[in-house]
Amino acid sequence: MAHVKNHDYHILNPSVWPFIGAVSGFAMLFGAVLWMHDNGPWLFFIGLAGVLYTMFSWWSDVVEESMVGDHTPVVRIGLRYGFIFFIMSEVMFFAAWFWSFFKHAMYPMATFSEGQWPPPSIETFDPWHLPLINTLILLCSGAAATWAHHALVHDNNRRDLKMGLIIAIVLGLVFTVFQAYEYMHASFGFAGNIYGANFFMATGFHGAHVIIGTIFLFICLLRVYRGHFTPEKHIGFEAAAWYWHFVDVVWLFLFAAVYIWGG
Repeated sequence: MAHVKNHDYHILNPSVWPFIGAVSGFAMLFGAVLWMHDNGPWLFFIGLAGVLYTMFSWWSDVVEESMVGDHTPVVRIGLRYGFIFFIMSEVMFFAAWFWSFFKHAMYPMATFSEGQWPPPSIETFDPWHLPLINTLILLCSGAAATWAHHALVHDNNRRDLKMGLIIAIVLGLVFTVFQAYEYMHASFGFAGNIYGANFFMATGFHGAHVIIGTIFLFICLLRVYRGHFTPEKHIGFEAAAWYWHFVDVVWLFLFAAVYIWGG
C-alpha cells in the first residue's frame, strides 16, 4: 500500500520551527544592531526568547521522534554525520581566532601591539597557576563524561552513568566560575590593544562553549532520570560527549598557545 513505510529513513512531517527560528534569529541580530546604536535592547531579547523557544521545542520533537522509534540505525548514522560536520564548522570558527593570535604574535606591528608580543604594557597571566588548575578541571570533567559514556555503552550501568554526568557538569560549572574570576582580575581589557581583543575573543567564545556544553550534559542527565538512552540508542548523549571532548581539545590548544607560548 502507498502509505506503508518500506524503508529505514525518517520522512519528517511539516514543521513550523525552521520558520520561527529564522524570524527569531533575524529579530535577534537586527535588535543587536539597534542596541549598539542606542535604540534599546528589547528587540534583541524578543528575538533571543524566540530562538530559545525554538531550540527547546524543536529538540523536544527530535527526542520524541527517538522515543517512538523513528531513529532507525540509518537515521542515527545520518545524525552522527551531521554532528561531525557541525563540530568541523566549530573547528574552523576557532581557527580564525588562533590565526589572528599567531599572526600578531609572529609579526607584531607598532600600531596594534607596540612592536612587541605581548605588548610591553600588558601583564599576562601566569599559565602555571589558575590556567593550569582550569586545565586539570576541564580534563577531569572530560574523563567523567567518558566514564559515563562507557558505563552506558558497555554495562548499561545507570548509577555510574548518572554519577559521571553529575561530576562532569559540576566540574564544568567550576571551570566557568574560575574563568570569570580570572577575567575580573585581568590587568588588560578587550579594547585598546590587539592582545586583549584576541585573548578575550578566543577564551571568551570557548567559555561560551563550556556553558553550552554544560547545559547539553545537564539535559542528558535529566533524560537519564526519565529513563532515556540505551546501549544501542543514545545519539543525544553521544553528541554531548563529542561536544564536550571538542571543548577540552580547544582549551588545550588555548592553554598551550595563548597562555604559555603567547604569554
